[in-house]
Amino acid sequence: MNLFQIIMLAISFYFAYQIYLHVNNLKDSPNKPKRDNKLSIVDPEYLLKRADEAYESSNYTEALRLLREAHAKDKTDTEILNKLGFILAKNENFDEAIEAYLNSLEINPDDDTVHNAIASVYRKTKQTDKAQEHYETALGIDSKYAVTYFNYANLLVDMGEIQKAKEMYARAVEIDPSFTQAKFELEKLR
Repeated sequence: MNLFQIIMLAISFYFAYQIYLHVNNLKDSPNKPKRDNKLSIVDPEYLLKRADEAYESSNYTEALRLLREAHAKDKTDTEILNKLGFILAKNENFDEAIEAYLNSLEINPDDDTVHNAIASVYRKTKQTDKAQEHYETALGIDSKYAVTYFNYANLLVDMGEIQKAKEMYARAVEIDPSFTQAKFELEKLR
């Protein structure tokens, strides 16, 4: 090697070292947000979309995993919490489903569909007082949603309150005359 080649090699090493330092400084930049290495760098919205796809393919285990990861990244997204509650309830993990729905209601207490969903879980776990409370809250938020009346009527049948159940089924049919399930249940009680 001649002197010129040695100088060029030294310069190359010097610039390679400078690039190495620059790249390391970029990684440690205070302006760049730090990631939690336990979680992937995937955006919660993307995880939510993938969870929906997994659910549509009946892969509930994968949907649950993706929703839990999305929730770990964004604990205040009610859509994630509601879908998480739904999948947990579908897997009969009722305590965690209730917790997810309650967290969602802490963020948005005026979501009648979440009150409906948690009431449904409470009904499955035989917590009829809590279910009734959430159905009544849902009706106070939106008194024009026929599904709430139908679901509430189903609970009332379970509780043996047949007359009140008839009224709820009738109200569901009044709001939505094409609601065949409500008509059917109302006729069964007559």
